[in-house]
Amino acid sequence: MEKIEFIRLLAPMIAMVGIAGVVGWVLTTWMRIKNGYPLDGGWGQAIYPKTDLEAMERIKLLSQENAQLRAELGSIKDRLGNVERIVTDSSHALDREIDALRGRAN
Repeated sequence: MEKIEFIRLLAPMIAMVGIAGVVGWVLTTWMRIKNGYPLDGGWGQAIYPKTDLEAMERIKLLSQENAQLRAELGSIKDRLGNVERIVTDSSHALDREIDALRGRAN
């Protein structure tokens, strides 16, 4: 009789631990899906996203596009640096340069 009473007292705690484990597993799986992490099956094989030829080709194309955009961004930064230098150059120095050029022309 004592064993049955002990089991009755312990059963709700065991159930709560089991439910907490299942809820935790569901929550971590949802967070992995939401943030784009790959999901693994029971034996460690990838379930999502599947790696096939189409996905590899897509990754390759995106990598190429990324490289092109980085190169374009670098050239835009260079141009912006030149524009900033021109704009922030003091107008007095520009006036002196123009006057010096006019003096050479005369």
